[in-house]
Amino acid sequence: MSGYYDLKRSGDQYMFNLKAGNNEVILTSERYTTKASAQDGIASVRQNSQVDARYQLKTASDGSPYFTLSAANGQAIGRSEMYSSTAARDKGVASVKANGPTTTVKDNT
Repeated sequence: MSGYYDLKRSGDQYMFNLKAGNNEVILTSERYTTKASAQDGIASVRQNSQVDARYQLKTASDGSPYFTLSAANGQAIGRSEMYSSTAARDKGVASVKANGPTTTVKDNT
């Protein structure tokens, strides 16, 4: 099974998760004020997930590795979970690259 986008409403805002084929969340979006903006965010992940330069590999204050994905304009699109190692984080990046282009969207708004 391939990955998919899980589009949902959170209060009066919208957001999405990119999930791998095993239903694990691999990228969580920023919050958007409209559903259309969230859908544009999904399109941006599709476009930018294949560009290495769009990934920022980071380390949280507690030492946990994670990454963010940004659009061409530098605006953050989403971020990963906290990982236990840089190797696990790198696998997360690879999973976003593999699943990001999917056109499958589960609209749970």
